[in-house]
This record gives sequence, structure tokens and C-alpha cells, in this order.
Amino acid sequence: MKQTVFIIGLGLIGGSLALSLKRNHETFIIGYDADGKTLRTAKRIGIIDEMGVQLKDASELADIIIFATPVNETIRLIQEMPKWQLKKNVIVTDTGSTKKVIMKAALKLKEAGITFIGGHPMAGSHKSGVEAARAHLFENAYYMLTPFPDVKEEQIITLLDLLQVTKAKIVQVDAEEHDHMTAVVSHFPHLVAASLVHQLAGENDAFPFTKQLAAGGFRDLTRIASANPIMWRDITVQNRQELSNQLQNWTEEMIKLQNLLLHAEPEEIEAYFSTAKEVRDNLPITQGAMFTVYDLYVDVPDYPGVISEITGYLAKDNISITNLRIVETREDIFGILVVSFQSMEDRAKAVECIANNTTFETYIA
Repeated sequence: MKQTVFIIGLGLIGGSLALSLKRNHETFIIGYDADGKTLRTAKRIGIIDEMGVQLKDASELADIIIFATPVNETIRLIQEMPKWQLKKNVIVTDTGSTKKVIMKAALKLKEAGITFIGGHPMAGSHKSGVEAARAHLFENAYYMLTPFPDVKEEQIITLLDLLQVTKAKIVQVDAEEHDHMTAVVSHFPHLVAASLVHQLAGENDAFPFTKQLAAGGFRDLTRIASANPIMWRDITVQNRQELSNQLQNWTEEMIKLQNLLLHAEPEEIEAYFSTAKEVRDNLPITQGAMFTVYDLYVDVPDYPGVISEITGYLAKDNISITNLRIVETREDIFGILVVSFQSMEDRAKAVECIANNTTFETYIA
């Protein structure tokens, strides 16, 4: 049965959802974006089937409405939505990265008899905007749903059926659980990365060469500090209580580590690092709460043309890369060339490709 889906917000997530859902030829996609140029581009390059020029008019045609807008904008539109003339059995969902504030706002929809099911696809890219949209963005990523407890099962099933084509791992949790878990593994690490970069900046006057040394492991560790500051400002404010709790836990952990250093007991310090290594090594290999970069470290000799040689082999095997950089100092992994891929599959193909064409060693951190 033909289904009309209206996606509001055509950035990376909204555009990728549109492309992914279009895999099902029974799904008709109407798109809307406040930026007229973005909307026209989405239609021109085939991301959406039809432009929703007027927000309210397009909403009237939809069986399912997806807010792929920033959380604050989603809340604003949710507050307006009860005034819209929607289909009787319409299902409304969102893609916001914090859920308690969204679900609180959605109580207004519930009171108006409109079904709302919170959503959060945990995927991203190093690129942004509608032209960066990819149908495979959500494959093997977790897609969290946060329905109200009394939502009818058949309505959840309808949304699940729609999203199956994304090939995401769809799970249901409550909003508080979602915000706690994402604070631990996504939101709080951004605060840590930002604080480490601030600490580095403070060293610049006395030890300016420190930045050059940061080209290796430090740069990898703090990659997420380069994320959009406006988006992370909003996430931090919206999930501030959970983040405050995590900061308290982190402070206690740092005091514990400081005491280990002051007592300088080698066995205890080794045990601390051993435990961390064991936990980290046993983490599942899957797309998690943060955008994952699949890096491959290549130990290459220093001669002219070696980088173009490697990229040439990859291009010949139709292996796409997302980033390429030279590491000048790396104390824990012997490699000077870092090649980034969008998927584990592409990285695995690259390992085989380089092994078949060169004697260069490759490493995965």
C-alpha cells in the first residue's frame, strides 16, 4: 500500500532518510526545508519526490511525518502542530539526539489525539547538508525509538515497517534511558574532547611546539571536538542534568587516578590500564552513538609519489575514501598515513587491496 512520508528538514539526516526510505517503491516522499535552495536541490537530485512548499498543506497529505530539524525547532513546530489539519491516523516522529525535552513537548500532540513516537538514528558523516545525503547512512547503526507507554502496538509496528528498509538496528527505550546512555557514550565525550583541546591551547604560549606533536594520537582522540558548536551547545543545554552527573562521575574518576599517580604503585597503575584495555577491546564493533570514522594506518616508506600510489590502487578497486592525512608523530602505532573510510567493509577491502599491491603494513586502532 502506497504511503506518503513528509520529511521536515533536509540536511544530512533528513536527506539520507528520504533516500533510504525510497528504497521501498511504495513510499512517496514529500520534503520541506526552510531554505528554499536546499528544498529545490533535494528535488533536483532526486532525494525527494515532491516539494512541500507550504508546511501545513504538505502535512495534510502525510501518513507519517518526520521532523529532521534541530531539537529546538522541532519543539516549536510540535507546539504548532495541533492546529494543523492532519490525517486521522497520522504518525509523527523525529530524529533529535535528546529525547526527554522532545517527549515533554509531544504531550501536547498526545492530548490532541496525534500519535507521536520519538526517534533518534545514531549515525552521521564528516559532511553535512542535503548533497551529502546517502541512502546507506543508517545501515548497521542503532536507531532508537522512544514511544509513550500507551502508544498502540500497531502504530509502533507501522513505523518499524517503514524504517526496516534503512537496515538500521531499531531498538525501543524510554526517553530518560536514552538521554542517560547517549550522555555516557556520545554527549559527555564531546565535553571531554573540548576540554582536552582547551588544555592544549593553554600550553601554546609556553610550549608552542606541543601543537605539532598533537598531530598523532591527540588529534584522533579529540576529533569530535571539531563538531558543530551550535548543535553541541543545544545538546549540552538540553541534556545538562545527565551531563552534570557524568561530569561528577568523571571528576571522581580523575581524583582516583590522581591518587594512583601520587602513590606511584606500579602494579596498581598497570592494573588500571589493563582494565581499560580489556573493556575497550571488548566493545562491540558496530556503528554506535557517535559518527564512526573507520581509519586505516599504513606504514609507508618516504619516497615521492607513495601517497598517490596507494590512492591509485584504491581507486582501481573502486574503494571510496572519506579522508586522507599524514601523521608526523604517533607514539603508539607505527604509521604515517591515515586513510579513512565510511564503512568497515570498505576498510577491509582496502587492507586486502594494499596487501595485494604493496609490501606496506597496515594497522587498525
